[in-house]
Amino acid sequence: MRLVILDNYDLASEWAAKYICNRIIQFKPGQDRYFTLGLPTGSTPLGCYKKLIEYHKNGHLSFKYVKTFNMDEYVGLPRNHPESYHSYMWNNFFKHIDIDPNNAHILDGNAADLQAECDAFEKKIKEAGGIDFVGGIGPDGHIAFNEPGSSLVSRTRLKTLAMDTILANAKYFDGDLSKVPTMALTVGVGTVMDAREVMILITGAHKAFALYKAIEEGVNHMWTVSAFQQHPRTIFVCDEDATLELRVKTVKYFKGLMHVHNKLVEPLFSMKDGN
Repeated sequence: MRLVILDNYDLASEWAAKYICNRIIQFKPGQDRYFTLGLPTGSTPLGCYKKLIEYHKNGHLSFKYVKTFNMDEYVGLPRNHPESYHSYMWNNFFKHIDIDPNNAHILDGNAADLQAECDAFEKKIKEAGGIDFVGGIGPDGHIAFNEPGSSLVSRTRLKTLAMDTILANAKYFDGDLSKVPTMALTVGVGTVMDAREVMILITGAHKAFALYKAIEEGVNHMWTVSAFQQHPRTIFVCDEDATLELRVKTVKYFKGLMHVHNKLVEPLFSMKDGN
């Protein structure tokens, strides 16, 4: 497990974007070899998406041969609703890059048979081959919509949202709790654990206790992000504020490895160079 600590949100977002960029380019994707990326929503990844868009617009990165799978979607919210995750992804990322819309997979929270939708999503991920997941977490340590108490071997399924999650998401619905969906489709913890690699973005003091639970205490289904202690390739990318609950020696240890971690993003590769 790697813990990458940057000074602030912008630097953490840039590090994550550089890492994704280098992973895609080093993979050498092509017509018969797609790079597959699992993507999150929420406020945390926005800075990372902005940097990836910048790399694309500067000609350094193409998403032509990239497939994406989003982690979750609300149930019952119209696809064109401004707060649906379909809308979020298209407005904040997809419409700014050269991805084929047919390669951008998002769960359908209005499907007639929600379980069949979840099963089909799992099948598509499996058929795509290995996947690199990027995720964020809630203050209660949930990954995707795998709320506290979720099975750590769960697969894509229908989940009832915890009140903490509903309260946190109310800001996107004019602060009106009655407008916030109470159910969602989500990839399972086991789905993400099957990934080739998992990168978790954690920023802000309000996520500090969750980061502490994720890396300094044991694996616990009440803090589902802690499951990734047992993944062979996990990278937690955080800012200083998110480390406030960590032991001083933990922070010093991982900061002492930054010269190693930075080799993963320096130099920043470019498709212009034929990499």
